Amino acid sequence: MKILGKITILLCGSLLLFFTSDFPDFGDANSPASLHLSPYFIEHTLEDTAVPNVVTSVLADYRGYDTMFETTVILTAGLACFLLLRIPKRAVKNRYYLHEPTGVTLRFEGDKYPQESDVFKRIDSSWVPYDIIINFTCRLLIHFIQIFALYVVAHGHHSPGGGFQGGVVLGASVILFAISGNLRAAIKRFGEKTAALFSATGVFIYAGTAALCMVLGENFIDYAALAPILGSDRIMARSHGIFIVEIGVAVAVMAVMIWIYYNLSSAGKQDEGL
Repeated sequence: MKILGKITILLCGSLLLFFTSDFPDFGDANSPASLHLSPYFIEHTLEDTAVPNVVTSVLADYRGYDTMFETTVILTAGLACFLLLRIPKRAVKNRYYLHEPTGVTLRFEGDKYPQESDVFKRIDSSWVPYDIIINFTCRLLIHFIQIFALYVVAHGHHSPGGGFQGGVVLGASVILFAISGNLRAAIKRFGEKTAALFSATGVFIYAGTAALCMVLGENFIDYAALAPILGSDRIMARSHGIFIVEIGVAVAVMAVMIWIYYNLSSAGKQDEGL
């Protein structure tokens, strides 16, 4: 099986390298994209979408299909990590939280396999509790990090930012809370089911907005169709539509990051974590 996998990787890699020879050189000013696409985007973005940031308009409007499926790939990655790593609760005997170094000897009072309600006593005197300064500082910073993340999402039309960047910062704020405190406290505030639900909801917001355009008689991902609903002209409707799908991207990216971290940091058990 390992040999077959290596052969498959070599064949796929060879095909990729072979076909890249047909690509234009990096930075080639005479490439088709530079001659036909880039000039139009640069000259007409503000006119077509009322969005000053060309990158945002390309990602969420002109190239909306690609970005929608990128968001779907992110959801698939989170689902794959869940299916490969997640260990059901009934398969884990010792589900008690221990913030102790590996190898610490504990004496339990209770059954052979201690439960969360059992009392345990520490014998190793080298145990080190959480750093209260780090924990307190991170709790103060998390609120500002989340506010900045919302700013990045909302201001992606006018400056570097958008749904992917804002979603990463939002997810990082929750992960920071888990690292500076403990995984169980993070799961209590943003649970695994919530992360899974938000992951799918983000993709649904994007795809649902695009499909709504078809219901209103326009093309898929043609946000101008939303003008009657949003109470604006067709150009501003495209701008508002970009903002809506950016919110969906941010929600999906945030939730998938947290979902993957929960499983990776705890080897699928979601009990101790890092």
